[in-house]
Amino acid sequence: MAAAPKSLRRRWALLVVTLLAVVAAAVAQDYGDDEEEDEKKKPQYKAQEACNGVFQSYTFMERTKEYPHLKNATAQPYAFKATATVLNTMTEDLKAWQLFVGFQHKEILVSVGGAVLLDGSDFPANASGGVTFAGYPMADLLNSIETAGEMSLIESKIEITGTQFGVKDPGTPMPKTIKLTNPAGFRCPAPTRKGSVMYACCVKDRKFKAKKANSTRFQTRQKADLTFAYDVLQATTNNYQVQVTIDNWSPISRLDNWNLTWEWKRGEFIYSMKGAYTLLKEGPACIYSPAAGYYKDLDFTPVYNCEKRPVIVDLPPEREKDNAVGNVPYCCKNGTLLPPTMDPSKSRAMFQMQVFKMPPDLNRTALYPPQSWKISGKLNPQYTCGQPIRVSPQEFPDPTGLLSSTPAVASWQVACNITRPKKRASKCCVSFSAFYNDSVVPCNTCACGCGNDTATCDPDARAMLLPPEALLIPFENRMAKARAWAKIKHWRVPNPMPCGDSCGLSINWHVINNYKSGWSVRMTIFNWQDYTFKDWFAAVTMGDHYSGYENVYSFNGTRMDAPFNNTIFMQGIQGLTYLEPITDGKSSADPRVPGKQQSVISFERKDAPNINIGKGEGFPKRVYFDGEECALPDRIPKVNSAHRRAGAPSLGQVAMAAALVMAVALLDSVRL
Repeated sequence: MAAAPKSLRRRWALLVVTLLAVVAAAVAQDYGDDEEEDEKKKPQYKAQEACNGVFQSYTFMERTKEYPHLKNATAQPYAFKATATVLNTMTEDLKAWQLFVGFQHKEILVSVGGAVLLDGSDFPANASGGVTFAGYPMADLLNSIETAGEMSLIESKIEITGTQFGVKDPGTPMPKTIKLTNPAGFRCPAPTRKGSVMYACCVKDRKFKAKKANSTRFQTRQKADLTFAYDVLQATTNNYQVQVTIDNWSPISRLDNWNLTWEWKRGEFIYSMKGAYTLLKEGPACIYSPAAGYYKDLDFTPVYNCEKRPVIVDLPPEREKDNAVGNVPYCCKNGTLLPPTMDPSKSRAMFQMQVFKMPPDLNRTALYPPQSWKISGKLNPQYTCGQPIRVSPQEFPDPTGLLSSTPAVASWQVACNITRPKKRASKCCVSFSAFYNDSVVPCNTCACGCGNDTATCDPDARAMLLPPEALLIPFENRMAKARAWAKIKHWRVPNPMPCGDSCGLSINWHVINNYKSGWSVRMTIFNWQDYTFKDWFAAVTMGDHYSGYENVYSFNGTRMDAPFNNTIFMQGIQGLTYLEPITDGKSSADPRVPGKQQSVISFERKDAPNINIGKGEGFPKRVYFDGEECALPDRIPKVNSAHRRAGAPSLGQVAMAAALVMAVALLDSVRL
């Protein structure tokens, strides 16, 4: 074979060299790009690689300006997207992880993927003060050793979409902080911020003495003011039988006419119930639901509810032995849960459900409880509930009466704690008065909300002092008395007048006297609603002078133990456990008359010799009615100059106190 021409060989050599140069340049360019990209992420990855605990990060992705477009930069809304991650880098599992993100730009969360809000708030949710995320559906993060480093099992990603305000371009709106909020046992440093990324590594606290380790992956049951137990009793491929138990543990909380709601996250629906029922029984409407598209041959007529957020209520007592809907232990009390200190048998409620599942959860072990539990009542505390945590299966006694027990298929617990009501969000209020001042400090303006009357009244004006007899009539009838009293006292009358307190229940705390060996008060409860409070109770937390408490005369009164130190628990005596509703006056021209009860409470000085009644030390620090914390006035009655030197009440003071008692007695006689 003849050799190729010399010029051809040169051309081939040149071509090969050119190709090699191009490939080398491309490789070098790729390597440079990767190196540059890695360099950008290097600080975060270095911290992640060095973390032996729980690594959290928050990455701001993007944002766009929303309508309306405003010149005021701080009021301009932006739609934003961000991603948060929780990575378990320990040698042990992380159970029920919780991540707090300290938002600070008036954020409103619209949707969240890979997690739920711990407090169960509905979307859109106000997150301006920060929010805590809880894992769902993956509440636990396994360790890398036992999963061969499978990222889907050791890491959770939270996709966040929402609205935020302010921070002009090119600024990057980041939260104040991120931290793990799991129970004690972790130490979390201040997060590190690099541009649009924030990260931190929480490590186990070596000084923390953990309880004896559980031999299973289940968590220990929590202590709380109120708990729910979600116990699966039977499970098949496409449905399961579950029992829900509500336990009231707080000695000063209760529920009346409770309404329970939650959110189904995986398309479940309630086929049947016993011991409770849903306010909307929508079997026929379920025909148009996604569930009906899958269960084509199922009769949806008897289905209880297909709502994503059903509202569940208790049955009345007369249905307790009903074979169709009753016959469940602790059911059927009209939604009343008393404190265990009053009646342990009435501090628990229970009901059962048959729940149908949807794909892809069609196997016996695919069991997921509903999320975002909320419970409320007529006049009760405000509860904040956590998300369900997996606990060891509850054991039930054998129904045949044998000594053996049967465990549940699976069990979850939801823990709820009482939160103090926000300003103007109480359901009851307190007024203050004393023998040394002839005016009453009423409930604060809009103490329980302003209602819809702010067009004719001032919601920001301070409540006007009142004559004692004004407490016995509804607020709408107090205006004339308030004006007349201000005229007598030469006080300025605001225009418009302050709005009412809008409270359906009020309590007056009146210091009756102050003598050498002790002092006493009169507590009067007014019911302004068309509702009877059955088995009512009240609790009053005093200051350091609580040790002088002697007796309650017309109520049953007892001292409470920790954690409610310095607190007096009171309830109606036999025959007076009902607080009657408001009734009409003797004629149409007369104001309505509230239901009321009152009692004198006495204190001794021997255990509290330094108490100064004239400086307002005879007034409570907190007052509760049926578990709801009542709003207190923003001031206390001042000592009139005529009483500054007097140690005992004068004749005029005694006469004023007697006049109020006589007024109450007169109204009682009118009602009779």
